[in-house]
Amino acid sequence: MLRGFLRVSILVGCFSVASLAATAQEVVHALTGTVNSINLTAKTITVITDDGSYGIFKDMSTSHASIEFDKNIRTDSTAADEFKKSGERVIVYYYGFGTVRTVVALRSLGPGPFTKSRGTVVKFDKREHSLSIKDQSGAIESFKITRSTVADTGTGAVEGLKFEPGNGDQVQVISTVVSGGTTALFINEM
Repeated sequence: MLRGFLRVSILVGCFSVASLAATAQEVVHALTGTVNSINLTAKTITVITDDGSYGIFKDMSTSHASIEFDKNIRTDSTAADEFKKSGERVIVYYYGFGTVRTVVALRSLGPGPFTKSRGTVVKFDKREHSLSIKDQSGAIESFKITRSTVADTGTGAVEGLKFEPGNGDQVQVISTVVSGGTTALFINEM
């Protein structure tokens, strides 16, 4: 009888895990790049990412996946099937890995100019909304973080004011000058 109870318990446990996996949400991540082409027939968007590679993203309009996507970031972006600006510098919101990625939305970064900085976090002030990093040469760069700053973390894309890096973390920052100060538009944890 004990053996039968054990088998039933294991079977119920397996079904519980399977049902949780079936209802799991896709986590939305972000990257930056320039929209190279939009293929309406194939429902794909090709982006030249900041690392210089070409990323081909499937349009989410054909997917029925449940996604975990920050409400404020979603509000400040354009759904993938509505985005029509080839040549635009953007933040791409997507889920998936490698060559199998699905675009959820895009956000235009505007006319620029943009600066890409990479370094180690030496100071993060949540109350002052600022981030300072040290690059390989030892130079310190500081950035203002705003509500429209987006950070891609190990747990997905978050609004800049929710981003909390630690000293010593490696980051890449895409920034521009706003009202005379350097403002982070996108932060990528490395």
